[in-house]
Amino acid sequence: MENIAFQALIVTETADKQFTRTIGAKHIDDLPAGQVLIKVRYSSINYKDALSASGNKGVTRKYPHTPGIDAAGIVVTSSDPTCKPGDQVLVTGYDLGMNTAGGYEEYIRVPAAWVVPLPAGLSLRESMIYGTAGFTAALSCHKLIKNGVSRDQGPVLVTGATGGVGSIAVAILAQSGYEVAAVTSKLDEADYLRQLGAKEVIGIAEADDQSGRPLLKPRWAGAVDTVGGNILATAIKTTRYGGTVTCCGNVTSGELHTSIYPFILNGISLMGIDSVNCPADLRLQVWQKLATDWKLDHLEAITTELPGLEALEARIGLILQGKNRGRAIVKISD
Repeated sequence: MENIAFQALIVTETADKQFTRTIGAKHIDDLPAGQVLIKVRYSSINYKDALSASGNKGVTRKYPHTPGIDAAGIVVTSSDPTCKPGDQVLVTGYDLGMNTAGGYEEYIRVPAAWVVPLPAGLSLRESMIYGTAGFTAALSCHKLIKNGVSRDQGPVLVTGATGGVGSIAVAILAQSGYEVAAVTSKLDEADYLRQLGAKEVIGIAEADDQSGRPLLKPRWAGAVDTVGGNILATAIKTTRYGGTVTCCGNVTSGELHTSIYPFILNGISLMGIDSVNCPADLRLQVWQKLATDWKLDHLEAITTELPGLEALEARIGLILQGKNRGRAIVKISD
């Protein structure tokens, strides 16, 4: 194939260990090895993207680098029979955008095993409104429900509810008939959360117990935690007998300080959610749910569309400042 030039967001480490972000030219030959070349139509922006774009070596080891852990587009060439030129596909998770050049460029090249056929019922644009955040939210809800949390057992708590994962978790659970309590530090966003289906909006002070007690009054049938730290510990201590708490984020803290008592006295289950290396069969199952039963009625209400790569700069800043709401997608090419 011709060595086409295209535009990409390029993060570069300078001599004084600072990081700069520029829009520059790359070529097809610059892309990593892989069986499938994809023309990217849309990507999205996640917390991990903001970290990679800021030089976080825990996410991306080597620079220069192009972030973007999500991409949706059209197969251009493929040496694997499961992907054919012209197929509409999406890629989330694995190493995309971490140490493999990601979706903030007009072309990506990836292993065929990373590629998910676009489910019927979703457009490329809609798939990126979900992206990694939506997939993580759906995987959390899937595991919560599979582990026995039912609608008649009481309300489900969702922490970090105005973020990408939290917003979609609130909406999926509410659309599925669950009573949802949403935790946020942005109480001025209560109307937004109620629009998504939350019945109750809770401030951080109520969700971040400082008493040190090993157990608290049980309130929740289950919880989807997106932030970690003491808010996760509080969710565990306030979950009812036999309930399930899922854990998928560490925005507040990567540490968990709690006791064994919620687990041995109340039979609580704590389930970790990993969207990066999720097995292919489960990945396909969850994406099918997002295209059918869990396709949200108000996707646009949670979405900001960025017109191009240049608009990523401001959004990265909002995410790092904790001011992001919902989902942001970026149009990469026509």
